[in-house]
Amino acid sequence: MSVHSDWGDWLPRAVAEADPEGVAVWYLGCNGFVLKADDTTVFVDPYLGTGDPPRTVRMIPIPFDPTDVAEADAVFATHEHTDHVHGPSQAPILERTGATFYGPDDSLAVAREEGWTDEWDVADDQLREVEEGESFEVGAVSVHVEPANDPDASHPVSYVFEYDGRTIFHGGDTKPCEAFERVGEAYDVDLGILAFGSVGQIPDKETREPKRTRWYNDENQAIEAASDLQFDRFLPSHWDMWKGLTADPTGLHDHARSFEFPERLEIAEIGDRIDV
Repeated sequence: MSVHSDWGDWLPRAVAEADPEGVAVWYLGCNGFVLKADDTTVFVDPYLGTGDPPRTVRMIPIPFDPTDVAEADAVFATHEHTDHVHGPSQAPILERTGATFYGPDDSLAVAREEGWTDEWDVADDQLREVEEGESFEVGAVSVHVEPANDPDASHPVSYVFEYDGRTIFHGGDTKPCEAFERVGEAYDVDLGILAFGSVGQIPDKETREPKRTRWYNDENQAIEAASDLQFDRFLPSHWDMWKGLTADPTGLHDHARSFEFPERLEIAEIGDRIDV
């Protein structure tokens, strides 16, 4: 399966040409992001597939072709689901740039089951397992692996990225988590990313019968997690992606208003750049 984007290569070029003072963050739609700090570029959960219509129907454009990515130091996966670990989206980035793929054990298992090292020019040492409590450097960026609470995933993690006093949290598809109060105390999170969406009727994977489905935080869950994590700026993700589960992120203003954190709601659409 190859990836085609109607957007051409302008977004990868914009990332490659950017020279941010701090950290530049681009929203790729779904739960995908690119972070660039100094000369270091990392991708988190980039997904360029179309889903599994008519069960999961993509509602937003595919923002780029992965073979147009010329610069990447790492690709991170938060958990093993298809829209977070996807060979046609991610393996060409590894092949083209020599980047390292980081993910928990079950995410790496998917990469190996999909034959990334056979189907693409990807070496086995480009696949690196991470676990909660681990910290390491990717170029100019410090990375900390923290827990996550996604009941639908077999082994989810969250990531904290730090550069020059700026801190970004990516929770994957996590719901509120007992560990988040500790994480919120341990880091001063300038920008926090959490998945947000509605509850909808989605065809069951096996029977294809419509089933009431909650994959992401609702308004109250999103603000509970953002409050525990003490976000300065909260950027909701995933609300734009799947037909039947989309939501209006501006509605989070009312839910956040009485809480000390998050201090501000940051709304981004696919392709937008946010500076930290």
